[in-house]
Amino acid sequence: MPTPDVPPLLTARQRLLLTLRRKRRTSGFWFGLAIELIWPLVMVFTRLGWRGGQHIPPTGGVLIAANHVSGCDPIYDTAFVIAHRRMPRYLAKSELWTVPIVRSVLGKGQHIPVYRDSARAMDAFRGAVEALERGEVVVFYPEATYTADPDGWPMKAKNGIGRIAVQSGVPVIPLANWGTQEVLSPKGKVGLFKRVSLVAGPPVDLSEFVGKPRTRSNLDAATATIMSAITGLVADVRGEEPPELAYDPARKPLAG
Repeated sequence: MPTPDVPPLLTARQRLLLTLRRKRRTSGFWFGLAIELIWPLVMVFTRLGWRGGQHIPPTGGVLIAANHVSGCDPIYDTAFVIAHRRMPRYLAKSELWTVPIVRSVLGKGQHIPVYRDSARAMDAFRGAVEALERGEVVVFYPEATYTADPDGWPMKAKNGIGRIAVQSGVPVIPLANWGTQEVLSPKGKVGLFKRVSLVAGPPVDLSEFVGKPRTRSNLDAATATIMSAITGLVADVRGEEPPELAYDPARKPLAG
């Protein structure tokens, strides 16, 4: 079995310097306030380590594609991105725009509403592409929800990430989260001083899809390429071999 390739833990000095030097501009007041309140909790109550931040371009549009194992993934992904001098924007379900305070955090933070199962479903993709064209960093969870794989591996994703990546043409950076599920489990259990690892990889090579028709099969293939890169990073951090086939939540179980 491979040895887990976890990033070294941030030292106390590194945490202090990140707190003093991290990017604050362009967050918007409410999103910035949320970051200010949560940042000390991330830095103090987590055994945090990361690497690969050099793969995030210092300027220009970039799409970060991450696996999803916990409701606190955006907290740690935000910390990772702003520690590397960029400000992330997220796609989030439109229902959150009706929640007091949350809607201010999302709206003023220039995040992008997702209108699921409605005639406005494509608005999110257009909003994401427009944000990328403005030079923003957009963080996307291709699985659209926590993984349903029993062992926590990335599951088969919907092809929205492939559509946005091919249409925008920006670099796509894969990002692996591992350990956040111990900080906040999908069932709501909270853990303190857990080890959390975030590892970003080099841009995914999607050149074979450039100029091709945006058919479902091509978008599915682009999405699978992105998910393969994410899964590879997760496998390195875990020191385990991923399953040959990603868990498919749409696949009906065999009758027993």
